[in-house]
Amino acid sequence: MAGSPAADVAEVEPRVGAFATDAASPRGGRPRDEGRDLAIMEAAVELLAEVGYDAMSIESIATRARVSKATIYRRWPGKAELVVDALRRRHEPHMAEPDDTGSLRGDLLAAVNNMLEQIAGMDGALICGMATAVRADAQLGQMLLADKKAHSERLAGLIISRAQARGELAEDSDPGPILKVAPGVALFRQMTGEPLDEEFAAYLVDDVVIPLLRS
Repeated sequence: MAGSPAADVAEVEPRVGAFATDAASPRGGRPRDEGRDLAIMEAAVELLAEVGYDAMSIESIATRARVSKATIYRRWPGKAELVVDALRRRHEPHMAEPDDTGSLRGDLLAAVNNMLEQIAGMDGALICGMATAVRADAQLGQMLLADKKAHSERLAGLIISRAQARGELAEDSDPGPILKVAPGVALFRQMTGEPLDEEFAAYLVDDVVIPLLRS
């Protein structure tokens, strides 16, 4: 026997509500299922390191994460947006405000060791996987740069302002050695296969970054 109209509405409303929650998001379609989000982003990062951005597809990500392509497209408009989100999540643990060690050298060593730890791990492969993609896709490069630039500038500004307050640096010190020189030297060393060890960290801070900051 057919139910009453009120009962029919009660039957339909939970399903409609569940669908709306799954489809809606602050980014135009991304759901609130964090567990599934994480599985998709982890799959994207793994494939990015293994095969590179160009060879990676939404289909291969879906297969690795054991979801459908439709599930991914409900969350992200395309591969670029997914990759930017995945890399942002991967770097979040490294983006906390660093402790004040009490000296410019200590602050720089902490920042450099954190950077080297990332480069020596999967991030080194991720950087290589993104290098050609960024050259070919200007929009992707801008998205990644905007996401990373704000954190890097905040970190460099914090290190410099602390050193200035201690009287270790001049008021017009240029953050360039922290933002550009240190990462560039570290990446070159990683590509040549030399160790990113404590000796190199000390060299990078003592012989490269601090002299440039004080020049």
